[in-house]
Amino acid sequence: MIFGGISFIVMVEDGMGEKKTMTLNLSEEEMEALEQLAERSDLTKTAVIKKAVRIYLLLEKRLQKGEHLFVEDEARTMRVELLLV
Repeated sequence: MIFGGISFIVMVEDGMGEKKTMTLNLSEEEMEALEQLAERSDLTKTAVIKKAVRIYLLLEKRLQKGEHLFVEDEARTMRVELLLV
């Protein structure tokens, strides 16, 4: 544990198919959320992080083009714009 956080080692592949390792320091709350996401989606924690990065990149590219991202409820009575900060 690092100052109340958790150190998590992630192995990722670069564009050439080579694996690289990084250490990710998460708070207890962040690690719990990661573990819950992994369990609910039947993925490893590494796979959840990689998926999150891909989603973030996609959103960032769309927003840079001037597009907007909205979430609405099932009845379509409430619509909220999401912003990346």
